[in-house]
Amino acid sequence: MLTLVTLACFAPVGVHAGYGMSVFAAQTSPPDPCYDESGNARRCIPDFVNSAFGKEVRASSTCGRPAARYCAVTEKGDERGRSCQMCDASDPKKHRPPAYLTDLHNPHNLTCWQSENHVQHPRNVTLTLSLGKKFEVTYVSLQFCSPRPESMAIFKSMDHGKTWVPFQFYSAQCRKMFNRPSRAPITKQNEQEAVCTDAHTDLHPLAGGLIAFSTLDGRPSAHDFDNSPVLQDWVTATDIRVAFSRLHTLGDENADDSYYYAVSDLQVGGRCKCNGHASRCVKDRDGNLVCECRHNTAGPECDRCKPFHYDRPWQRATAREANECVACNCNLHARRCRFNMELYKLSGRKSGGVCLNCRHNTAGRHCHYCKEGYYRDMSKPISHRKACKACDCHPVGAAGKTCNQTTGQCPCKDGVTGITCNRCAKGYQQSRSPIAPCIKIPIAPPTTIATSTEEPSDCDSYCKASKGKLKINMKKYCKKDYAVQVHILKADKTTEWWKFTVNIISVYKQGESRIRRGDQFLWVRTKDVACKCPKINPGKKYLLLGNDEESPSQGGMVADKGSLVIQWRDTWARRLRKFQQREKKGKCKKA
Repeated sequence: MLTLVTLACFAPVGVHAGYGMSVFAAQTSPPDPCYDESGNARRCIPDFVNSAFGKEVRASSTCGRPAARYCAVTEKGDERGRSCQMCDASDPKKHRPPAYLTDLHNPHNLTCWQSENHVQHPRNVTLTLSLGKKFEVTYVSLQFCSPRPESMAIFKSMDHGKTWVPFQFYSAQCRKMFNRPSRAPITKQNEQEAVCTDAHTDLHPLAGGLIAFSTLDGRPSAHDFDNSPVLQDWVTATDIRVAFSRLHTLGDENADDSYYYAVSDLQVGGRCKCNGHASRCVKDRDGNLVCECRHNTAGPECDRCKPFHYDRPWQRATAREANECVACNCNLHARRCRFNMELYKLSGRKSGGVCLNCRHNTAGRHCHYCKEGYYRDMSKPISHRKACKACDCHPVGAAGKTCNQTTGQCPCKDGVTGITCNRCAKGYQQSRSPIAPCIKIPIAPPTTIATSTEEPSDCDSYCKASKGKLKINMKKYCKKDYAVQVHILKADKTTEWWKFTVNIISVYKQGESRIRRGDQFLWVRTKDVACKCPKINPGKKYLLLGNDEESPSQGGMVADKGSLVIQWRDTWARRLRKFQQREKKGKCKKA
């Protein structure tokens, strides 16, 4: 954790690497490091850089305002001396600003930031550096112009300075200064804990000392970093803060103008955090540093899948697997989708995407079948925008709007046929009833059928009362209990009765049975039908005037030889409305 010389993997202390600079820049690089020669995704990472270079550092204390004298302790042989100078913010040659911490470092011409002079045990002096985005930090190093501090700490923030956690403590008195043991062992149980060390106090050069903190040195899981989310989180930082808490006086306890901190170079070595999905970081339109994401990922750290690529969950890339985000399979019919973990598990962890708002009349998780009211056009691929055709089921002839997904056949009512149910089947004829639009054509007209006990010669005397010219007038209207316009749909014979299924189109007089419009039964005795009094044929419309009579069963109206059954004429509607109005005025009582 403490290294008094620059680590081999660090950028050299004497040279600052600019962002994106590489020692292999002269070599020809592949078109995109995130993909191999065959176009297959592979892990890619940004260059290792000094992320502090050129960045602004905020110091809580800087000498020069007001101008002040400072003295540095010097050694000549066995004797110590003092070399004194002025720090003056108004004089560029005598100013020591924080910008010197992250400028180009030249060991032969040092530029040092310097704090104000302090008495012993000064208040904390802090240096705060914002990296601009998340980095995976490998080391933090400070090159001193003054003696190294007796106590200091390095902190990190992962939320751009909102909260801070310690990275490392340094002190000759760890327990007293930070309430931590000195050089505590690091185990897998405390890999994310900062430790305290006094190793930096083994030597105390008067100037030029180095403190370098390695974030992974001594951490048990460092050899398996790809598979250690704990360490991946541990090295992540958006900001670095160095807090100096105690000076080292080197035994010179009375020279107040010698107590200050001075640092020539602050480096933060690491890589822009892109989770293995980008090879470099760039500035966005707002000037913020972001990863140039590949593998269908998005976000400042490529930490999520880009829109419509949610077929499997986002994962960090590893050396073995790029974990590329995969587009949802919506057959070109949707622009949005979501991830469903349960479906992903059921698929054997292969696919979890669910398409949203399927277009072109498709439906389903993958927009892979036609929605209700449409069927598949097998001449076109499912990805075609016209792969689904409208069923166009007839609003009267079809029993529903949903047709067969393969053939397009609509569900037809009884007696109706055609792919859209738009015509009557063989043996059926059209009616005007929306409930039964096609009725069966009777084999023999019911008016030609007579019972074995009835003889045609009997019909004349039997029907004599109802013979004569069929016409309507107010007197006949008033004598009957009901007056309705009916459409005869079909006829069925029982032992003593004929049962006609009729559709009542209009009701002009209701009677006590409270007749209403719609389908119901009309009962006529077999003898009346055989003698054609009344004369009724299926498929035709009639004006029916009759009297209330109890029907054989299942309710309905009853007509007999005394009922008035006349084939309908449209001109009668107006006359019957007048009869209704007269009845309301009491004219039927006078008739």
